[in-house]
Amino acid sequence: MSDYNLTAAEAKLADILWHVAPVTSPVLVDIAQEKLGWKKSTTYTVLKRLCDKGIFTNTNAEVATALTREELLARQSHQFVDKSFSGSLPGFIAAFVGGAKLSSKECSELVQLIEAYQEGQT
Repeated sequence: MSDYNLTAAEAKLADILWHVAPVTSPVLVDIAQEKLGWKKSTTYTVLKRLCDKGIFTNTNAEVATALTREELLARQSHQFVDKSFSGSLPGFIAAFVGGAKLSSKECSELVQLIEAYQEGQT
């Protein structure tokens, strides 16, 4: 399984890329210089790490999105639940709620969400 956790630098460049991709890598270098004050080598180093994680691609100097922000967040969430709660979603929810009371509306929304993703449902 890939590590979908992002460093602060990776998150900054990813945020830019999700707004401008597809983009050529030289143009990305210019954008990172302007917005982040990064040198060319820093941009390429961080971009390579993002590509190695499978979040973006860089083919023939064209950088494209491999995962949307939402897809990355979903994978990060699954990775967290797998690592921290041995894959137990109920265990995660119990820890997340942590003894707090849920409103009737929150309970209804959770039930609807669970039913929408229940196995065997069409």
